[in-house]
Amino acid sequence: MLSGTFISFEGPDGAGKTSALAAITAKIQPTLGDRLTITREPGGNPISESIRAIILDRANTDMDYRTEALLYAAARRQHIAQTILPALAADQLVLCDRYVDSSVAYQGAGRQIGEDAVAQMNTFATDGLLPDLTVYFDVPAEVGLRRIQAHRQADQVDRLDVEQAAFHNRVRAAYLRLQQAHPERIKLIDATQAPDQVVAEALALIKQTATRYF
Repeated sequence: MLSGTFISFEGPDGAGKTSALAAITAKIQPTLGDRLTITREPGGNPISESIRAIILDRANTDMDYRTEALLYAAARRQHIAQTILPALAADQLVLCDRYVDSSVAYQGAGRQIGEDAVAQMNTFATDGLLPDLTVYFDVPAEVGLRRIQAHRQADQVDRLDVEQAAFHNRVRAAYLRLQQAHPERIKLIDATQAPDQVVAEALALIKQTATRYF
């Protein structure tokens, strides 16, 4: 039995979701203690983090797009088996920076290898496990790219960050399609707002979904 609650954070590059997750963690960690698991994709355990390093390495410019999608799915499967499922079985609140919607948006739409094909691949990888809530931080691609250029150090910019604007526009359009197709799970936040407001809205959604932890 999986008694815990699973919440993912999604958004285009530069949306500020990772910063929002850090701020939310600081607010709720004192209350939840070891009932809270914070994790990320790709990553979340040593095997998945090793796959992450390969995927995001800017030296791997020759990586085939389908190889990239398969590596994300492989990292995700290991993440689920080793990190997410044990935490949910232990009745923890799991907050995850990116999950399957990222693959549909980035590889399916951004890389143009097919949103349905990537979704089907990840149905196998996840064995159908979806978050109870996905908080989607929405920004126009040009806003996100300006934020990356202004705030990230050179060694923090990965293979996906350096893609052209058209790639990032396709990613955002796919996210919006996903949100419209699954409005009961995916809740949109306008991430062009002041950071404090974005964090407040995200935290409110989390508390609505995971009421018993608060």
